[in-house]
Amino acid sequence: MSASSTARRIAATVLAAGAMVSVVALPASAHDGDRHRTPKVEISAVQADSPGRDNRTVRSLNAEWVEITNNTRHAINLDGWTLKDEDGHRYTFNDYRLAGRSTVRVHTGEGRDTRTDLFQDRRTYVWDNRSDTATLRDDRGRTIDTESWVRHHHRR
Repeated sequence: MSASSTARRIAATVLAAGAMVSVVALPASAHDGDRHRTPKVEISAVQADSPGRDNRTVRSLNAEWVEITNNTRHAINLDGWTLKDEDGHRYTFNDYRLAGRSTVRVHTGEGRDTRTDLFQDRRTYVWDNRSDTATLRDDRGRTIDTESWVRHHHRR
């Protein structure tokens, strides 16, 4: 065997081994990135069961809320986005920009909208205390995030 053919075989073996290592390593590194990725916008908290008695007062209705968090550094325009429950109650964001790295609380009841608090202006509760799903969709109808809960009653 000549020196040049030996060198070619060694080079081919090294290249093939390198290609195999790359193929094996790519899925693992891609998976690691998914595990640590934070969503851009998410439903970060839900208080479906207003504390105290459900007496439909403005105070009680506004103690039922969903928080939406923007995890990016840039403001995101939520105009036309929707927040919906399993029964089809829908709140549509109107001309609202969520600042970077901030959270807005969407209350069920009535109030004056601010940067940090929005109000659905409803006179009845939206979120089921026992089980429900909050779904956040963008202005194109794509699901951005969902949050579900089930609360079990304890028997005595």
